[in-house]
Amino acid sequence: MNEFTLRFARVLGIAVALCLGVWGAPVLAQHVIVGIDNKVFWDADGKPLFSPPGKDAVAVLDISDRLNPRLVASLPLMNSVFGPPVNLAITPDESLALVANSMDWVQDGSAWKGVPGNDIFVIDLKSNPPMLIATVKGGKQPSGMAINRAGNLALVANRADNSITVLSIRGKEVKVVDTVAMGEQVSAVAFTPDGKRAVASKNVNNKAAVLVVDGEKVTYSKYDMLVGLFPYNLGITPNGKLALTANNGASGSADGNVDTVSVIDLEATPPRVIDQVVVGDGPEGFALSPTGEIAVAILLRGSNASKSAFFYNRNGSVAVLKIDGKKITKVGEVEVRGLPEGAVFSPDGKYLYVGNYMDDDISILRVDGTVVSDTGKRFKLPGHPASMRSVVP
Repeated sequence: MNEFTLRFARVLGIAVALCLGVWGAPVLAQHVIVGIDNKVFWDADGKPLFSPPGKDAVAVLDISDRLNPRLVASLPLMNSVFGPPVNLAITPDESLALVANSMDWVQDGSAWKGVPGNDIFVIDLKSNPPMLIATVKGGKQPSGMAINRAGNLALVANRADNSITVLSIRGKEVKVVDTVAMGEQVSAVAFTPDGKRAVASKNVNNKAAVLVVDGEKVTYSKYDMLVGLFPYNLGITPNGKLALTANNGASGSADGNVDTVSVIDLEATPPRVIDQVVVGDGPEGFALSPTGEIAVAILLRGSNASKSAFFYNRNGSVAVLKIDGKKITKVGEVEVRGLPEGAVFSPDGKYLYVGNYMDDDISILRVDGTVVSDTGKRFKLPGHPASMRSVVP
């Protein structure tokens, strides 16, 4: 081997090591966080059953091996199924996770009930194992959450306060820097990719609201759009051109009637609703692929309703939405398990993970372009997955 070839081989070896990591592992752990609520279940008549607190958790998964997730931590933190399954978020560098506990649990005579909480847990994902490092007090009933691409600002929609909490993120320090009054209940929020705007869902009043972001200053523009009935969850496409709201329908849950996803053109001045796409009954979970090719609406389909209800189904499903420019089309539906809530794409967009609340597991689906199929693999969890999140594209 001549000197040039030897040098080239050494440079190539260093490059490969940097790409794979010294020990052959990916540079990022590719975490998924799962909020576990073991206080709430539903019986065969669709009646909610409330148990004492103390068995909830926040599970941290490593999905580097796509078909074989690994549980790396289970933190004994309270979580709640009452809210859209996006009450948690991970910073883009996967250093921190933020988890909002929407509901506290209090005794009511011999029974238990939920009341609005205000805790936001800060988890250090770089610690081995991941650990709770702080608890921040936000607004009442913190629900949908978003972190910007810069990783230095978070927004939390407070359902009981009709407000949005603004959090600064500086290293491992997370603190409240402002509260934005929204005038009506808000359930979820999402940043545009450039971090200069955000869209919040006003679920009870069937609207989506636009916020303006300038550094740590967040302002409600007072511009709302009527979208669909009960927009509980939402997301923004990776290219920032569209916002999509998942509309739960008149009952705010599955009721046997079809529901929609509203399409908002964010490039228009002002932004406006340009389409409504029928997806099925009870879209609650919602996620966008990092490839920008598809979005998924997770349909409850009455899977926690009374078994005698005309709209009861043993399993929920995943409605697959193709994104072609500004045209959104439902192109498929894949059955999963009981009461599916959270949904997370792998960083490469080739796999989709769906949490099944009634079955205490995660369905692992394969994604090939706009075609989604069930691998048949399930990952067992230590309880009911109420919410799931990874880094949002």
